[in-house]
Amino acid sequence: MIRRFFPAAVAGLLIAASAPGAAYSQGWAKAALDKSPRHGEYVTITEAGGRELQAWVVYPEVSHKAPVVVMVHEIFGMSEWSREMADQIASAGYIVVEPDLLSELGPPSAVAQVAQGSAGAPFVAAKPGGTAAFPDQDAVVRAVSSLPDSQVLADLNAAADYGEKLPASDGKLNVAGFCWGGGKAFLFATVRPDLSAAFVFYGPPPEASAMKAIRAPVYGFYAGNDARITATVPQTEIAMKAAGKVYEPVVYPGAGHGFMRAGEAPDASAANAAAQQRGMRRLVRLLGKHG
Repeated sequence: MIRRFFPAAVAGLLIAASAPGAAYSQGWAKAALDKSPRHGEYVTITEAGGRELQAWVVYPEVSHKAPVVVMVHEIFGMSEWSREMADQIASAGYIVVEPDLLSELGPPSAVAQVAQGSAGAPFVAAKPGGTAAFPDQDAVVRAVSSLPDSQVLADLNAAADYGEKLPASDGKLNVAGFCWGGGKAFLFATVRPDLSAAFVFYGPPPEASAMKAIRAPVYGFYAGNDARITATVPQTEIAMKAAGKVYEPVVYPGAGHGFMRAGEAPDASAANAAAQQRGMRRLVRLLGKHG
């Protein structure tokens, strides 16, 4: 069941998102998004079990039906940059559905959240909840890190089903994820057989045993100065090849983890800016190949 995300329901989220120090407060990204001619909207997707998944949906300005990209946000949740990134992908001719994977979650209060954090159960259902319901970046990171894969995959499946059924959709489906979300995009490819392609930006791979179920080609985007993640690439190549799967990684020299975001920032390093531009061109080219 799908319903529009009413303005009254998002008012609290928007106020929270404007709070100083919020993890998702990136003025330069918001300024770019504000200038976009494309239509973006919040929707709520009600899953079979009753969970209400908030999502940001952006439509391309095209005269024909378009493929869908399910976008998986960073460990920083649904930030202003992640929404702006969704808009960039939409500008290439794709409907982008970005679920807020912290939907319905939020700390009862900043004090209680910190106190309960060490106890291992810091977050409670608090509709509408979501990324903007958390008081600071650390709280968002802890919350995203604690999400069980079963819930994440259920949310991504719900977002994919929603996108495929849109009147403007041509039925083709892709997934793209960044940072923590890159790993979840790779994992999603192991359970979603109708994917056309998966795009993994500096995210870890799934277990080798799970790769056998992948049907879509997987394209990796990695940073040269990010050994924590990039060091996994050679073994992933071996495992994917052994499973008979398509895996094409590219490493961008000198770039750091998160270069698709950092490369857009006003203080971007030359290496991050170059990697961001090259990564975006490659993403659009590959989406055109499979979309």
